[in-house]
Amino acid sequence: MSKLKSNIKKDSVFQKREDFQKNLLRRIENTGNKLKLGGGEKAIEKLHAKKKLHCRERINLLIDKDSYFMELGLYAGYGMYEEYGGAPSSGTIFGIGKIHGRNCIIVANDATVKAGSWFPITCKKNLRAQEISMENKLPIIYLVDSAGVFLPMQDEIFPDKEHFGRVFRNNAVMSAMGIPQIAAVMGPCVAGGAYLPIMSDEALIVEGSGSIFLAGAHLVKAAIGENIDNETLGGGDVSSNISGITDEKMPDDETCIKKIRSLVSKIGRFDTAGFDRIESKEPMYDPNEIYGILPQDTTKPYDTHELIARIIDDGDFDEYKPGYGKTLVTGYARIDGWAVGIVANQRNIVKKKTDVGEGEMQFGGVIYSDSSDKASRFIMNCNQRKIPLLFLQDVTGFMVGSKAEHGGIIKDGAKMVYAVANSVVPKITIITGNSNGAGNYAMCGKAYDPRFIFAFPNAQIAVMGGSQASNVLLDIKIGQMKKRGKEMSEEDKKATFDEIKKRYEDQTDVLYAASRLWVDGIIDPPETRKVVSYCIELTNNNPEMKKFNVGIIQT
Repeated sequence: MSKLKSNIKKDSVFQKREDFQKNLLRRIENTGNKLKLGGGEKAIEKLHAKKKLHCRERINLLIDKDSYFMELGLYAGYGMYEEYGGAPSSGTIFGIGKIHGRNCIIVANDATVKAGSWFPITCKKNLRAQEISMENKLPIIYLVDSAGVFLPMQDEIFPDKEHFGRVFRNNAVMSAMGIPQIAAVMGPCVAGGAYLPIMSDEALIVEGSGSIFLAGAHLVKAAIGENIDNETLGGGDVSSNISGITDEKMPDDETCIKKIRSLVSKIGRFDTAGFDRIESKEPMYDPNEIYGILPQDTTKPYDTHELIARIIDDGDFDEYKPGYGKTLVTGYARIDGWAVGIVANQRNIVKKKTDVGEGEMQFGGVIYSDSSDKASRFIMNCNQRKIPLLFLQDVTGFMVGSKAEHGGIIKDGAKMVYAVANSVVPKITIITGNSNGAGNYAMCGKAYDPRFIFAFPNAQIAVMGGSQASNVLLDIKIGQMKKRGKEMSEEDKKATFDEIKKRYEDQTDVLYAASRLWVDGIIDPPETRKVVSYCIELTNNNPEMKKFNVGIIQT
């Protein structure tokens, strides 16, 4: 392997970039810390008064002591549903951690947020948890404490394919796949939500606080006139000893969690995918220097090799076709000992080398025909050799203009999209800056089924950059006014442009993307190695991979 060499100077530019990125991170982390409180400290105190634990306390007891819990979807629902008082973290906590050394997905309702009710984004988050469980053959634990569907928004969560009912369909499919599902009813479990624990392979209930029924006491009274309380209707004793819909009742949260840990400890070991791993080596350069590498303005260039050098083991990088298609960097490396194939957008402006010397300039972050061809072939190689793929996405799109169009950019771009879409080795995507247009697709955006997708705090996701979009939309508006025989003053043009750009910038903020689960999480850049390594460990849990077929990629 060749070693990547760094040319970074810790000058004033580096320091300004570092300060800027750290301030972005502080803002993100402060927001996350508030979201972790759910409905607030007083609401948590009320739970404690009922001798119940908050969902985060339950998770902390469930996972191995001092182990890593990779929370996903923390920012789901951020800034949404304000007319209803908001839904911090969508009222559901979900992540992956170890229980007796076994990686498990954990989903826990937050009873401090509208009694754990399901908003549309809550449903999307739960479906994402099940998707990750199915893709990686990971056991899943449900800690249920929910009042069910948030009724004012029932039309957005109840009847469609990706709505509430899909959760129970997935329960059935996952059971048939042999994926262990364990549920603990630790609070209300009402109506359609009652199917989730009962369709799990094993269901526990906490006596005194857990209850499960299709209709609660108030609805029973309204529907058939029967007077009954919730405990008599579907409490712990009834559910475990009379109806038998749960397998065992537990006296309290702590005992229930100990029981879950005991059940998980007895799950057998399965085959793995067999991804290659050797002894880990530290990066050649300090990962904390990533702060000073990333520019404040995402349109500015930087050398992507500098970023890669602070993620991979010991700077060892077998670059694939380094002199060809230079706006994409492709190569083989190791991250925490795991073999990985890296596809990264090169943000430096580069010159094409030709037979007669230096050629035309190429724009960093733009995908050209030669770059597409190189990436397609590299992805094929990784599939052939069973090497997971890491996409470092900082892309402004495919090249446009007559020269690119005449050169077949659409055809070459289609090859890359085909390769990404049909790749059978796990794909992990990190958006390190821009994510614009069809470049989002070619670099394995959310629509292309990455096993996991994350973003840096400076990431921006949109069909095009803010200034470009604002100019396009302004031109359209001016054209519409001209058709009506009206003219727009320069002052009005500026005001309209600024208004459009502000709205567009709000929508490209990384929190906007995270709140809608376009990404699984926002990560601290120096933590990239840790996150990627854990993700590969998780993907290694599923040994089933189909053959990669070449198809139209050769055309």
